[in-house]
Amino acid sequence: MQQHFSLADCDVVGFDLDHTLCRYHLPQSARLIYDSFAKYLVTEKGYDEDLLILAPDSLDFCCKGLVLDIEEGNFVKLAEDGTVLRASHGTKSMTFEEILEIYGRREWKHFNTVSGMVSRTEDCGTYFPEVKNHPDKYLQRCPESVKKWLKQLKNAGKILLLITSSHSDYCRLLCEHVLGNDFEEYFDILITNALKPGFFSHTPNQRPFRTLENDEEQEALLSLDKPGWYSQGNSIQLFDLLKKMTGKLDPKVVYFGDSMHSDIFPARHYSNWETVFILEELLGDKVTVPAKAESEPLEKKGKYEGDQLKAPYFVSKQWGSFFMDRVPGLENAEETLVHTWSCKCISTYSTIAIPSLEAIADLPLDYRFTRFSSNSSATAGYYPSPPRALLPNEESVTMK
Repeated sequence: MQQHFSLADCDVVGFDLDHTLCRYHLPQSARLIYDSFAKYLVTEKGYDEDLLILAPDSLDFCCKGLVLDIEEGNFVKLAEDGTVLRASHGTKSMTFEEILEIYGRREWKHFNTVSGMVSRTEDCGTYFPEVKNHPDKYLQRCPESVKKWLKQLKNAGKILLLITSSHSDYCRLLCEHVLGNDFEEYFDILITNALKPGFFSHTPNQRPFRTLENDEEQEALLSLDKPGWYSQGNSIQLFDLLKKMTGKLDPKVVYFGDSMHSDIFPARHYSNWETVFILEELLGDKVTVPAKAESEPLEKKGKYEGDQLKAPYFVSKQWGSFFMDRVPGLENAEETLVHTWSCKCISTYSTIAIPSLEAIADLPLDYRFTRFSSNSSATAGYYPSPPRALLPNEESVTMK
């Protein structure tokens, strides 16, 4: 595989919607997510009303990269080899001795299990109606630099895709708010209710495309014949259409997304697409731009947002770094610093990782990014620079 990746070499550029093209006001949306779950547990499942009161430690507990062990009732944080690094029973942190008793010092037995998907509606509960009623409170407008970049991609002859698991009415609401009423002009193909990751893993018979009429799904299609707005579907028939549209037997596709489970892993594993991981955790990480990047002319640099230090992505006191953690040694042996499973997945399945689309919107389309797979470095594919926890001689990977 080549050492570098460039958008100029791609025929098709695809995007997820939530937290990719559409960024949220995270403090408000995080609170809404908590309140929605708490209300459901209290009103539908009979949990104590104390859940409705958000304690300061509750948001610290919530972080990306955790796995729910349903059998034991524990949340676990895994190393790249499947070793349990930290765990909690409910929200109570487990001691090292408790972790050893339940899991030992070996790979978690479900480490290689692939979890399934569940479908859902977007007009019930608290979350979706609240966002629909107050979009300004939760949604950020798309920066003009990103809009200009999307048009630049189309003008360069790229086919642009939008593939989201959101239903068509919710997708339209988000896109009109963040991109404008003319949002459909940015894309050649829009696919809603894609039910990822099944969109990438299922066959045409399992998940056919459907047309839409007034946001209602219509008859199943035997194939895709032209660009447009569709629902559900599968990557196999989409790729057949892309071959017709590009006139190439093997058009090169890159897909931008924020979910390892729904976007990055399936797009790479099942469709062999290039993947760009939108990693918002990089926004709150105090990084130093490498000397090489500093020496580049201004027009070659992307924009690394000025609000990066204001982003609410702090290292969790309870769970530690998203990227690295320490394994306690046995019998007075020294502790070992290891990569987390989440970090390993990034370098394994992502072509590159960036904090946001805005971070690269000012770069020329022929900018050459260094791939994760270009060498043995765990930091090669991060742009504009790697997270602080992965830098050499980084002493602290947990918040003091």
